[in-house]
Amino acid sequence: MEPFRPEKIYVDVEAKGSALARQVLAHLPGVPVEYLEDKEDLTSQVTALKDPLGEGKKRLWIATQKGTFLKKCPGCSEKMVHCNYYILNLGSNCHMECTYCFLQHYINNPLMVLYANIEDMMAEVDEIFSQHPRRPYRVGTGELMDSLALDGLSGVSRTLIPFFLRWEKAVLELKTKTNQVHNLLDLDPQGRVVVSWSLNPQPVVESQEFKTSSLEERLSAARKCQETGYKIGLHFDPLIYYPGWEKDYKELLDRIFTQINPRNIAWISLGSLRFAPEMKTLIKRRFPQSRILFEEFVPGLDGKLRYLRPLRVHMYRKMLEWIKGYDSKLAPYLCMESQDVWHRVFSDAERKLR
Repeated sequence: MEPFRPEKIYVDVEAKGSALARQVLAHLPGVPVEYLEDKEDLTSQVTALKDPLGEGKKRLWIATQKGTFLKKCPGCSEKMVHCNYYILNLGSNCHMECTYCFLQHYINNPLMVLYANIEDMMAEVDEIFSQHPRRPYRVGTGELMDSLALDGLSGVSRTLIPFFLRWEKAVLELKTKTNQVHNLLDLDPQGRVVVSWSLNPQPVVESQEFKTSSLEERLSAARKCQETGYKIGLHFDPLIYYPGWEKDYKELLDRIFTQINPRNIAWISLGSLRFAPEMKTLIKRRFPQSRILFEEFVPGLDGKLRYLRPLRVHMYRKMLEWIKGYDSKLAPYLCMESQDVWHRVFSDAERKLR
């Protein structure tokens, strides 16, 4: 894939002397830079453009995070089974263009954002972890942005990984749809850093995941990380239904398990296509050629539109059956699903294994 290169860079005046700002600007000579005094005016300018989402992805804002960096995963609600996951927000937005991406609707600032005050982030995490030093923490950076898409510019992973390795009970997850792993390959992850890929069959990559790395590029990067000592995470989320999906997803799994040793897999998640009702209009406008809205959707317990429950259960059961066929010890989990769906998927699978 082509590395991200913005048309313009904005830098908060208080971030001007930061290591991150210096690193990014050194990698992008010739790109116009504007130092910001009035941040609200910048957001207003971009949101007033004809295509703020598209134009915002062409502009990089090196900002200072004034709020908290570490938060509970937004999927951790009482109505859904959750995995006690924490999100570390090091920026927001993504220059890639996945038709189903919730960020199109979720974030209120269309620019690409990197937070420069990394020292503040580390101090916050240290304070939280030190309150419960023996509690295990599973922390990921890939919720509001791709963990590695901008890492070639920022180099944040080279600070983040050694920092997290100081905490014996913490596991760091870097989640991506890219092959941008070069900053990781000369570090020692000590078995406590997971590099994860969001994976779909190549036909889905080509029709729904624009500007991302190809499936083969992702698997090649995963293999390199495996050889370096990283644990590997696999996220089949969202699973997308279409005629022929079973053949394509089975072939996807075949390709994965010819390159990735099941013993090196930290976790596998399964999730079905879901989105806020307001996103339907957005997807139709931004991606009129996409066919992902052609199926029947119903509101779930969290208000998001989802495939009908019998279809979701069927897709999860098939994926679980296939994955267990490669290694019966692999234990996929469901992402943002109800207890009822968990029961229907896993109780049925357990009966078949007896």
